[in-house]
Amino acid sequence: MPGRGNRSVQIEYHSVKESESQSENFDTLTLTSVASDDTLTLKIMSEKVLITGNEAIAEGAICAGARFYAGYPITPQNEIPAYMAKRMPEVGGVFIQSESELAAISMVMGASAAGFRALTSSSSPGISLKQEGISYIAGAELPAVIVNIMRAGPGLGNIWPAQSDYFQATKGGGHGDYRNIVLAPASVQEAFDLTQLSFDLADKYRNPVMVLGEGLLGQMMEPILVPRSSFLVPREENKQSTKHEARSTKTWALTGCKDRKPNLVASFRMREGEMEKHNKHLKEKYDEIESKEQRFEVLDIADANTIIVAYGTMARIAKGAIKTLRAKNIKVGLIRPITLWPFPKYVFERIAQNAGRRTFLVVEMSNGQMVEDVRLAVNGKSPVDFLGRTGGGVPTEEEIIKKITKIQETITKQ
Repeated sequence: MPGRGNRSVQIEYHSVKESESQSENFDTLTLTSVASDDTLTLKIMSEKVLITGNEAIAEGAICAGARFYAGYPITPQNEIPAYMAKRMPEVGGVFIQSESELAAISMVMGASAAGFRALTSSSSPGISLKQEGISYIAGAELPAVIVNIMRAGPGLGNIWPAQSDYFQATKGGGHGDYRNIVLAPASVQEAFDLTQLSFDLADKYRNPVMVLGEGLLGQMMEPILVPRSSFLVPREENKQSTKHEARSTKTWALTGCKDRKPNLVASFRMREGEMEKHNKHLKEKYDEIESKEQRFEVLDIADANTIIVAYGTMARIAKGAIKTLRAKNIKVGLIRPITLWPFPKYVFERIAQNAGRRTFLVVEMSNGQMVEDVRLAVNGKSPVDFLGRTGGGVPTEEEIIKKITKIQETITKQ
């Protein structure tokens, strides 16, 4: 990532608790680069590599301690299983190309139940096939990471990028009252970083976490910083300890019950009232996640008349449009949700309280899905407009500029 002087930097992700201590206008909530002794050490101990988004996700999982991968090929995420097929044996892990998507998610469930950090990946229709297993994982309170590099749909669709799986990812997707934590990287560096974070969140809350990207992010290549030790192959004598390191603190895991009481991992509760009690417990956990894990980036919103809301690579395109519009003295800002669930509604609520004549413009590669969460968060206090393309179409800077110009003309006439 870009640095200040000779020092490397890291992203500071803003959460609800951090936001409460910030100023009302959120001017201080612009995504910041923070230089510290820790990041200086990171530079010394890291190297810059040119890598695709898919490969960055895979290497990020390796760095996070993932030692089990199961998946089935589908474009545009095929670089992930290809990379894992090479890397997992090098680090003493397990790679399985399963016979189907359903088999892959079931294997991940088993590996997670045994205490391992486990990962699967696919693209849109393949994720649909995994939904039953994801619901089981959520019901059994198992940590697991699922990567969806979205492609256009519905049906088999095509291999072009899309953001039309937002509902599926953020509203559960499968059966029952459950939630996935959903992280949306906007760069190859973030693909690497947020994949590591996803494993930490999965373990912290014993919950499935989805990394949601698009074909654009998966296929693009960018230089990123990775720990220098990441690409070192562990010695044979270290492989076994590496594989079991993450299991030691998981007292709930099915690791064999010698010298302890047996553990039980299940989502099946038949006695009267047990399932309702379990759902209440899950709801309490989801409420805690919502209160603590909202992450977002804001840019130039202190004086903005129009605020663009976009995630993933769509936010990068929006930033280009904002730069052009600002040069013309048109005051436009950006909110980029990093967690799609929990949706960062707090920042919208705070801004909408003092919105004045501000308008929110949601830009997506879909017919309009995240726009519903924005409208709920704004709660009628500000107008919410929408710009989207679907089926593999990507809104351009020019289309965003044209839409913003039209909004500004409407505001001027009022």
